Parts: sequence; C-alpha cells; structure tokens
Amino acid sequence: MKRMIALLLALIMMCGIAGAFAEDTVKIGIIVPFTGTMSLYGECMFKGATMAVDEINANGGLLGKQVELIKYDNQNDETESRNGFNWLIKQDVELIIGPLSSGTTKAIVDMANDEEVVLLTCTATNDALDEEDNFVFRCCYKDSFQGTIGAAFCYLNGYKKVGAIYCAADTYSKGLYDSFAAGCEKYGIEIVETASTASFDSMDVTNQFTAMIEKGAELVYTPYYYNTIGPLVVPQARSAGYTGVILGADGFDGVPDYVVPGADLDIYNNVYWNNHFDPNADSEIVRSFVSRYQALYNNETPNALSVLPYDAVYMFATAINNAGAADAESVREAMSDTSAVYELVTGTFTLNEDGSPNKGATMFEFYHDTENDRVDFRAISVINELPEVK
Repeated sequence: MKRMIALLLALIMMCGIAGAFAEDTVKIGIIVPFTGTMSLYGECMFKGATMAVDEINANGGLLGKQVELIKYDNQNDETESRNGFNWLIKQDVELIIGPLSSGTTKAIVDMANDEEVVLLTCTATNDALDEEDNFVFRCCYKDSFQGTIGAAFCYLNGYKKVGAIYCAADTYSKGLYDSFAAGCEKYGIEIVETASTASFDSMDVTNQFTAMIEKGAELVYTPYYYNTIGPLVVPQARSAGYTGVILGADGFDGVPDYVVPGADLDIYNNVYWNNHFDPNADSEIVRSFVSRYQALYNNETPNALSVLPYDAVYMFATAINNAGAADAESVREAMSDTSAVYELVTGTFTLNEDGSPNKGATMFEFYHDTENDRVDFRAISVINELPEVK
C-alpha cells in the first residue's frame, strides 16, 4: 500500500512538473500558407514573425518566459484555416497571428470570438473582419482606407475617367473595388467601365482592357495579387493596346518575382500601388530592421508581408507587457486600450475602437531598371490622411 501511495504521489508530482513546463513559455500561433499558390507570402510572413520571436527571446523573453511560435500551414484555404485554429487551441494557444487573406481570416473570426482567443491579423484588410469590443485585431489598415487611397491617388493626380477590373468571388478584391468606387464618388471621379473575373486562375482580361480603351479610361484599378498582376494582368493589358495607368493595392507586393520571362520590361512602367512599408525609407527603425533581416535571410529585401508579422509579434509583446499577463483576456483588454502606442517598423500608431491601426499608406511605382535589366519599385509619396475635396 505504501508503495502504491508513493507511486501515486510521484505521478501527481510529475503531472505538476509537466504542467509547469507547459506553462513555461508564452505561446503564439501563426496560421499561414507554406504550400499552395500563396506560399511566397506565407514564407515571408513566417520569416518576419520568427525574427521577432528570436529577438524577444534573446532579450529575456516576455514576463520572464521564452516565446514559442507554433505554426500551421493553412494552404490559403478556408477549411484548413478552421482546422489550424482548432489544432492550435488543442496546443493551449490563446494568441494567434494570421491568416494571410481576408477570406481565410473571415473563416475563423467567429471561432476566435466564441473561443475567446485573440486573433491578430497582419495582412487581412477586409472591413467586415472586426467590430468594436471583440477578440479580433489587426496591424494592417482596412480596405475602406486603402481602396479610398486609390481613389485619392486618382484625385491628387488629376485622373477624371477611370475603369476597374476585380475578382467578384474574392473577399479582398471585391472589398477593395467597393471602397475604391465609393472613394471615386467622393472625389468626383467617373468610373467609365467596370468588369470582373470569376477567379484568379488562368484568367484573360484582354477584352476587358479593350473595353477600357474604348471608354477612354485613363487609369484602371485592378485589385489582384502579385501572382496574377505580374504574369497576366499587366502583359494582357499592354497586349490589348492599353498604355494608361494600372493601379492596385498591397497585393501587388512581389510582382517583380512574377515577371513574364523574356517580356519587354517596359510594360511594367506606369503601374502604381499602395503598401504598408517602404524598405528604403529614411528611418533608423526601418534601416535597422532591413539590415538585420538581410543578415538573417541571404540579403533578401523584406517586403510588407515580412514586416507586418514582425510588427504583429511586437504588438503582442507590447500588450503582454502592458497587461502584465499573457492570457487572452488580459491581452485583449490591453489591445482594446485606444491610448496604447505601438512604435513599430510600419509606423507609430494607436488602435481605434474596431481594433485597426491609425496609420497612412506609401504609394509605389514599378519601373524598368534598365541598368540591371529588371523590374524594380520605388516609393513616390506617402498619404497619411485622405485629402479633402476642394
């Protein structure tokens, strides 16, 4: 009997020790696509988040504990996003970064609120993802802002007649078109032609751009992703004879890696887009981040999909330090404080009542770098506030 009691006590002690070890780290989950058509973005996101976690751990961690980053490959799929969320919950994760796209993030928003798990999206921009006083936050701006930024760009540069082509089945693309159209109405810009595609796959928009030419569009708004813009939209627009401006949003980040082999690179001139981050900005915090990132990742220049997850980890770190605790309810309460200031690579900002950041956007252009014979990009302006109609 004494041996049985001793064994039982030993088992209880072992369980207690195991429980102590289980609680010895601050767990942060990250749901991103490591496989599939959006894997380029997923890899960038994981690199940025990993870099931030390693830095925090090297400096003592959070609340005296090391940070553990737990990843799940959702393949940019809604069902896999839900599977990933449930799997992370089983790993006792209460803080999650991701997913990548608005559609896959929307798939788990209700789950995050029901399970009371803090979901911090760094790349999903659709307006419908958050509302006041819930467990969902973001470190990127909303489509209602960046779509209107596109219309503001038209207004500030004197474009009076524009067109738009978007993917009707995609939450991100359709949301951007809606906010762009509302912005055009605000600024008195005429949308002379609107067209849509049913998907991103193997689409041909040559006829749509022919219609844009016939209707006299000076600029065409095309809110698609890099792997559609680079090999399909831009070449097809130019082959249709359209020489005007092509304008997009943050999904254009990465286009130079998807240029058609052997193409005349001049076709990528006159293409503009807004983004969250300028890697060439004259800022000490940006220069330091870029330098450290390149040292880690073979001199690769970080894009917005690298820096936003990096900032997201530090947003969690700020909230945890402010709260003095790392549980979901404490972090949620800290992040709901609209007076809390986040000083990060993508800017210094606060969160509004909906949990979205108050910050501006940088406008970029692609151009043919003739010296190196490649497509490159450069910042042309920063829009911190939407202009008033004169």
